[in-house]
Amino acid sequence: MVLYSDGDDGAFRALYSRYRAPLMRFARHLTNASDAEEVFQETWIAVINGRSRYSVRARFATWLFAIAHRRAADRHRGRARHPTQPWSESAALIDAVPASTPLPPDAAIADERQRALHAAIAALPFAQREVFLLRAETGLGLRDIASITGSPPETTKSRLRYALRELRKAMASWA
Repeated sequence: MVLYSDGDDGAFRALYSRYRAPLMRFARHLTNASDAEEVFQETWIAVINGRSRYSVRARFATWLFAIAHRRAADRHRGRARHPTQPWSESAALIDAVPASTPLPPDAAIADERQRALHAAIAALPFAQREVFLLRAETGLGLRDIASITGSPPETTKSRLRYALRELRKAMASWA
């Protein structure tokens, strides 16, 4: 990011390439499908717009995911004020596959397990879900995650522990 802030556009391409997939997965799991794309785009726009003001105070990943976290939290608060009918991206994908399309048994089981995991993650309270996703998608440590979420490190640790406990319970039948 320092290189990019100094005018090296190739450095931006390297950052985008490295963080594109984890950031999109984070946004998709933390928000709904339509908001995920918005959070993703707004985050990269903020990186571009903040290029000249960037200073090294933490790892780039911490800064990037803090931006995404704020964008997702804003949308989450907006949804809480104006609830809508939940839309299941998984259900839409299943409906898009014709019933006549055969699935190999192993692929069907893996697909079902993945849907169960996505549902378990989506069922977590927002604070636990965001901490779990930041850890799973970025590998950031608890201090960085606490910094991103604005929570004390011990609270962050507890949220992660509770999230993992709930996910283990939800996935116990798949073990």
